Amino acid sequence: MTALLSIQGVSRRFGGLQALTDVTFDLPPNQILGLIGPNGAGKTTLFNAINGVFPPNEGRVMFRGKDITGLPPYEVARLGMARTHQIVQPLNELTVRDNVMVGACFGRHNHGLAEARRVADEVMARVGLAPRADLLAGSLNVAQKKRLELARALAAQPHLLLLDEVLAGLNPTEIAEMVQTVRKIRDQGITILMIEHVMHAVMNLSDFIIVLDFGQVIARGTPKEVAESPKVIEAYFGDPKLAEQLKLSD
Repeated sequence: MTALLSIQGVSRRFGGLQALTDVTFDLPPNQILGLIGPNGAGKTTLFNAINGVFPPNEGRVMFRGKDITGLPPYEVARLGMARTHQIVQPLNELTVRDNVMVGACFGRHNHGLAEARRVADEVMARVGLAPRADLLAGSLNVAQKKRLELARALAAQPHLLLLDEVLAGLNPTEIAEMVQTVRKIRDQGITILMIEHVMHAVMNLSDFIIVLDFGQVIARGTPKEVAESPKVIEAYFGDPKLAEQLKLSD
Protein backbone atom coordinates (compact mmCIF):
# COMPACT_ATOMS: atom_id res chain seq x y z
CA MET A 1 0.00 0.00 0.00
CA THR A 2 1.38 3.41 -0.98
CA ALA A 3 2.01 5.66 2.00
CA LEU A 4 -0.05 8.82 2.33
CA LEU A 5 2.74 10.31 4.47
CA SER A 6 6.37 9.18 4.36
CA ILE A 7 8.89 10.55 6.87
CA GLN A 8 12.39 9.79 5.63
CA GLY A 9 15.36 10.31 7.92
CA VAL A 10 14.07 13.54 9.45
CA SER A 11 16.41 15.29 11.89
CA ARG A 12 16.10 18.69 13.54
CA ARG A 13 18.52 20.69 15.69
CA PHE A 14 18.02 23.85 17.70
CA GLY A 15 21.50 25.20 18.33
CA GLY A 16 23.22 22.46 20.32
CA LEU A 17 20.00 20.56 21.03
CA GLN A 18 19.31 17.56 18.82
CA ALA A 19 15.50 17.46 18.92
CA LEU A 20 14.95 14.78 16.25
CA THR A 21 17.37 12.17 14.91
CA ASP A 22 16.75 10.17 11.73
CA VAL A 23 13.00 9.70 12.25
CA THR A 24 11.59 7.41 9.57
CA PHE A 25 8.13 5.89 9.14
CA ASP A 26 5.28 5.51 6.64
CA LEU A 27 1.60 6.17 7.28
CA PRO A 28 -0.79 4.35 4.90
CA PRO A 29 -4.16 5.89 4.02
CA ASN A 30 -7.19 5.43 6.27
CA GLN A 31 -5.24 4.53 9.40
CA ILE A 32 -4.75 6.07 12.81
CA LEU A 33 -1.09 6.28 13.81
CA GLY A 34 -0.40 7.10 17.45
CA LEU A 35 2.76 9.02 18.30
CA ILE A 36 3.71 8.65 21.96
CA GLY A 37 6.69 9.31 24.20
CA PRO A 38 7.75 11.19 27.33
CA ASN A 39 7.52 14.96 27.59
CA GLY A 40 10.32 16.50 25.54
CA ALA A 41 10.66 13.42 23.31
CA GLY A 42 10.21 15.51 20.15
CA LYS A 43 6.61 14.74 19.25
CA THR A 44 5.38 18.29 18.62
CA THR A 45 8.72 19.14 17.00
CA LEU A 46 8.04 16.33 14.53
CA PHE A 47 4.55 17.73 13.84
CA ASN A 48 6.10 21.13 13.19
CA ALA A 49 8.61 19.62 10.78
CA ILE A 50 5.85 17.74 8.97
CA ASN A 51 3.47 20.64 8.43
CA GLY A 52 6.07 23.28 7.68
CA VAL A 53 6.37 25.35 10.85
CA PHE A 54 10.10 24.83 10.39
CA PRO A 55 12.01 22.58 7.97
CA PRO A 56 14.07 19.59 9.09
CA ASN A 57 17.84 19.98 8.94
CA GLU A 58 18.06 16.61 7.24
CA GLY A 59 15.58 14.22 5.68
CA ARG A 60 12.43 14.51 3.62
CA VAL A 61 8.69 14.74 4.21
CA MET A 62 6.66 13.15 1.41
CA PHE A 63 2.90 13.69 1.28
CA ARG A 64 0.71 12.02 -1.33
CA GLY A 65 3.81 11.36 -3.41
CA LYS A 66 5.01 14.98 -3.32
CA ASP A 67 8.13 16.24 -1.54
CA ILE A 68 6.78 18.93 0.82
CA THR A 69 9.95 19.34 2.88
CA GLY A 70 10.23 22.97 3.97
CA LEU A 71 6.97 24.16 2.40
CA PRO A 72 5.24 26.79 4.58
CA PRO A 73 2.16 25.70 6.54
CA TYR A 74 -0.33 27.52 4.29
CA GLU A 75 0.95 25.60 1.23
CA VAL A 76 0.86 22.31 3.16
CA ALA A 77 -2.75 23.08 4.15
CA ARG A 78 -3.66 23.68 0.51
CA LEU A 79 -2.30 20.21 -0.31
CA GLY A 80 -4.67 18.60 2.20
CA MET A 81 -2.96 18.45 5.59
CA ALA A 82 -4.53 20.04 8.67
CA ARG A 83 -3.59 20.04 12.35
CA THR A 84 -4.82 20.92 15.78
CA HIS A 85 -2.61 22.41 18.50
CA GLN A 86 -2.01 21.25 22.03
CA ILE A 87 -2.88 24.69 23.39
CA VAL A 88 -6.13 25.74 21.74
CA GLN A 89 -6.21 29.33 20.53
CA PRO A 90 -9.64 30.14 19.08
CA LEU A 91 -10.45 33.59 17.77
CA ASN A 92 -12.36 34.46 20.94
CA GLU A 93 -14.15 37.53 19.60
CA LEU A 94 -15.59 35.64 16.64
CA THR A 95 -18.46 33.18 16.74
CA VAL A 96 -17.91 29.45 16.70
CA ARG A 97 -19.18 29.35 13.10
CA ASP A 98 -16.78 32.09 12.01
CA ASN A 99 -13.86 30.24 13.59
CA VAL A 100 -14.72 27.09 11.67
CA MET A 101 -15.19 29.08 8.45
CA VAL A 102 -11.57 30.21 8.74
CA GLY A 103 -10.50 26.58 8.29
CA ALA A 104 -12.66 26.22 5.19
CA CYS A 105 -11.37 29.48 3.65
CA PHE A 106 -7.71 28.55 4.08
CA GLY A 107 -7.95 24.80 3.51
CA ARG A 108 -7.67 22.46 0.57
CA HIS A 109 -10.39 24.09 -1.56
CA ASN A 110 -9.83 27.77 -0.72
CA HIS A 111 -13.60 28.27 -0.30
CA GLY A 112 -15.34 31.60 -0.58
CA LEU A 113 -17.52 32.78 2.31
CA ALA A 114 -20.81 31.23 1.16
CA GLU A 115 -19.33 27.77 0.64
CA ALA A 116 -17.20 28.11 3.77
CA ARG A 117 -20.36 28.71 5.79
CA ARG A 118 -21.96 25.57 4.34
CA VAL A 119 -18.86 23.50 5.14
CA ALA A 120 -18.65 24.99 8.64
CA ASP A 121 -22.28 24.12 9.42
CA GLU A 122 -21.74 20.56 8.20
CA VAL A 123 -18.56 20.10 10.25
CA MET A 124 -20.08 21.62 13.41
CA ALA A 125 -22.91 19.11 13.17
CA ARG A 126 -20.36 16.26 12.88
CA VAL A 127 -18.48 17.26 16.03
CA GLY A 128 -21.46 18.31 18.15
CA LEU A 129 -21.01 22.09 18.02
CA ALA A 130 -24.04 23.03 15.93
CA PRO A 131 -26.08 24.26 18.95
CA ARG A 132 -23.24 26.68 19.80
CA ALA A 133 -22.63 28.00 16.30
CA ASP A 134 -23.62 31.58 17.10
CA LEU A 135 -21.87 31.84 20.49
CA LEU A 136 -18.57 33.64 20.84
CA ALA A 137 -15.70 31.17 20.83
CA GLY A 138 -14.37 32.71 24.04
CA SER A 139 -17.48 31.55 25.91
CA LEU A 140 -16.81 27.83 25.33
CA ASN A 141 -15.45 25.50 28.01
CA VAL A 142 -12.27 23.45 27.53
CA ALA A 143 -13.96 20.42 25.97
CA GLN A 144 -15.95 22.60 23.58
CA LYS A 145 -12.81 24.53 22.58
CA LYS A 146 -11.10 21.21 21.81
CA ARG A 147 -14.01 20.35 19.53
CA LEU A 148 -13.78 23.79 17.94
CA GLU A 149 -10.07 23.26 17.24
CA LEU A 150 -10.95 19.91 15.67
CA ALA A 151 -13.81 21.43 13.66
CA ARG A 152 -11.61 24.18 12.26
CA ALA A 153 -9.09 21.59 11.07
CA LEU A 154 -11.81 19.38 9.57
CA ALA A 155 -13.30 22.35 7.72
CA ALA A 156 -10.07 22.46 5.71
CA GLN A 157 -11.28 19.10 4.28
CA PRO A 158 -7.89 17.40 4.72
CA HIS A 159 -6.60 14.07 3.54
CA LEU A 160 -4.42 13.90 6.67
CA LEU A 161 -5.26 15.26 10.12
CA LEU A 162 -2.55 15.84 12.74
CA LEU A 163 -4.02 15.81 16.26
CA ASP A 164 -1.82 17.23 19.03
CA GLU A 165 -3.17 16.04 22.41
CA VAL A 166 -6.81 16.50 21.50
CA LEU A 167 -7.79 14.64 24.71
CA ALA A 168 -5.70 16.73 27.12
CA GLY A 169 -7.70 18.43 29.86
CA LEU A 170 -10.87 16.41 29.26
CA ASN A 171 -12.71 14.38 31.88
CA PRO A 172 -13.40 10.65 31.31
CA THR A 173 -16.83 11.23 29.76
CA GLU A 174 -15.46 13.89 27.42
CA ILE A 175 -12.54 11.62 26.48
CA ALA A 176 -14.91 8.79 25.57
CA GLU A 177 -16.98 11.15 23.42
CA MET A 178 -13.91 12.53 21.66
CA VAL A 179 -12.57 9.01 21.01
CA GLN A 180 -15.82 8.17 19.21
CA THR A 181 -15.55 11.40 17.22
CA VAL A 182 -12.00 10.57 16.13
CA ARG A 183 -13.07 7.08 15.07
CA LYS A 184 -15.87 8.53 12.96
CA ILE A 185 -13.44 10.92 11.29
CA ARG A 186 -11.22 8.00 10.27
CA ASP A 187 -14.26 6.04 9.09
CA GLN A 188 -15.10 8.96 6.80
CA GLY A 189 -11.79 8.49 4.99
CA ILE A 190 -9.44 10.89 6.78
CA THR A 191 -6.06 9.52 7.83
CA ILE A 192 -4.96 10.54 11.34
CA LEU A 193 -1.58 11.03 13.02
CA MET A 194 -2.10 11.76 16.70
CA ILE A 195 0.08 12.75 19.65
CA GLU A 196 -1.52 11.66 22.88
CA HIS A 197 -0.69 11.11 26.56
CA VAL A 198 -4.01 9.46 27.48
CA MET A 199 -2.63 5.97 27.07
CA HIS A 200 -5.76 3.85 27.27
CA ALA A 201 -7.35 6.00 24.58
CA VAL A 202 -4.46 6.13 22.11
CA MET A 203 -3.76 2.42 22.55
CA ASN A 204 -7.35 1.53 21.71
CA LEU A 205 -7.71 4.07 18.89
CA SER A 206 -4.50 3.46 16.95
CA ASP A 207 -3.84 0.89 14.25
CA PHE A 208 -0.12 1.42 14.72
CA ILE A 209 2.11 3.15 17.30
CA ILE A 210 5.43 4.99 17.01
CA VAL A 211 7.34 5.69 20.25
CA LEU A 212 9.80 8.60 20.43
CA ASP A 213 12.37 9.10 23.16
CA PHE A 214 15.01 11.85 23.05
CA GLY A 215 14.04 12.52 19.44
CA GLN A 216 14.56 8.97 18.22
CA VAL A 217 12.16 6.17 17.35
CA ILE A 218 12.66 3.49 20.01
CA ALA A 219 9.71 1.26 19.13
CA ARG A 220 7.04 0.79 16.49
CA GLY A 221 4.29 -1.73 15.98
CA THR A 222 0.74 -2.57 16.92
CA PRO A 223 -0.50 -1.26 20.26
CA LYS A 224 -0.03 -4.72 21.76
CA GLU A 225 3.53 -5.02 20.46
CA VAL A 226 4.46 -1.58 21.76
CA ALA A 227 2.83 -2.20 25.14
CA GLU A 228 4.99 -5.30 25.57
CA SER A 229 8.25 -3.74 24.33
CA PRO A 230 10.97 -3.78 27.02
CA LYS A 231 12.46 -0.59 25.54
CA VAL A 232 9.16 1.24 25.92
CA ILE A 233 8.57 0.00 29.45
CA GLU A 234 12.12 0.98 30.45
CA ALA A 235 12.11 4.41 28.77
CA TYR A 236 8.55 5.50 29.35
CA PHE A 237 6.33 3.14 31.27
CA GLY A 238 8.52 2.04 34.15
CA ASP A 239 5.99 3.50 36.57
CA PRO A 240 3.60 0.62 37.39
CA LYS A 241 0.62 2.97 37.19
CA LEU A 242 1.52 3.96 33.64
CA ALA A 243 2.22 0.36 32.72
CA GLU A 244 -1.26 -0.56 33.96
CA GLN A 245 -2.78 2.08 31.67
CA LEU A 246 -1.23 0.35 28.68
CA LYS A 247 -3.37 -2.73 29.11
CA LEU A 248 -5.82 -2.86 26.24
CA SER A 249 -9.51 -2.91 27.05
CA ASP A 250 -11.55 -5.90 25.97
